[in-house]
Amino acid sequence: MARQIEPAREAKPSLAKRGVAAIVLLLIAAIAIKLVIGVVVTILVVVAIVAVIAAALWATKTLF
Repeated sequence: MARQIEPAREAKPSLAKRGVAAIVLLLIAAIAIKLVIGVVVTILVVVAIVAVIAAALWATKTLF
């Protein structure tokens, strides 16, 4: 009496679950991109402020 063991069926998620998962991943990617852009802009603003202060100090030293 040989029994055949049924192969485990891979249950694929429904189309609705896949759609929701895709939307969630897109939202996470959008938030991550906004955060990275925000950090880069913040760094550039700080660099610009330091450059303006350095230029003002140089100009003051040169003129006086």
